[in-house]
Amino acid sequence: MIRRRLIAAFLAPALALYIGLMVYPTFFAIRQGFYKTSGFGDEEVWVGWGNYLRLWSDPIFWQGLWNTFAILAFGGVAVFGFAFLFSVLLNCGIWGKKYFRAIIFLPNAVAVIALSTFWSFFFVPRFGILPNALDAMADAGIPLFGLDDVVWTAPGMVLFSMMVGLIWIAAGFYTILILAGVDKIPADMFDAARIEGASEWQTFRQITLPMISDVVLITFVLWCINAIRTFEFPYAFGGPNIDPNLYTSGIYLYIMGFGQRDPIFALGYASAMGVVMLVLTIVVVVFLRVVGRAERIEY
Repeated sequence: MIRRRLIAAFLAPALALYIGLMVYPTFFAIRQGFYKTSGFGDEEVWVGWGNYLRLWSDPIFWQGLWNTFAILAFGGVAVFGFAFLFSVLLNCGIWGKKYFRAIIFLPNAVAVIALSTFWSFFFVPRFGILPNALDAMADAGIPLFGLDDVVWTAPGMVLFSMMVGLIWIAAGFYTILILAGVDKIPADMFDAARIEGASEWQTFRQITLPMISDVVLITFVLWCINAIRTFEFPYAFGGPNIDPNLYTSGIYLYIMGFGQRDPIFALGYASAMGVVMLVLTIVVVVFLRVVGRAERIEY
């Protein structure tokens, strides 16, 4: 009995914070989604499903949702493609493995604002690093197949340019998570595979990947959650007057809730948007858990 009370006493502060900062705001946002309100003490007007019907016919919301899906799906393929590639290369006995790990993870130790500023400058026409590098290659007679004529910050390209920087940051983080799972695999399994003549790809596909399936599933779930709530990097990449082509669901939620230069304060509408993002996150995570369910491998 004393032990239970002691455990409850230690858990109580954390539980209170979780309920106060996570559970209560979630239910409050669900409630606010059925009202038209600024959230600053004005009279709340019941609109029922009106905010959700407005979302259904809002092209900017669908643009933000599509951008969020592009980051989730296409960005995810690139992120995990690089993460698995780096994992194979770093696990094949390369010299300086720890140093390469640190270099790959380094972007995650730098402030997002600094990284987004660098990448926005990287693509800017005339003065950017990439356009100037392409011009220099063209002057040297290197065929570029029209890449030197691309305006990387144009409305049709700005999302792609932003995702390059986002992938560069995220790939290192998920590489470290995957490598942490790889490090738990007994070394004699890899030694046996090499003795049998298995290539690095065969070793990764037949030994590494099945043995870290639970870690991979967790990284997929983390990526989905982070992708759906993506906000900081594209918002900072777009600058003070962010291009609507860079809107994600999180950015549009923020703008409708608080505005940019001019206040909007449509908190009820923004709350409805947040509920949609919550439901989308739950659906994606449950889908991954069901699809990724597999027999646990012990070693």
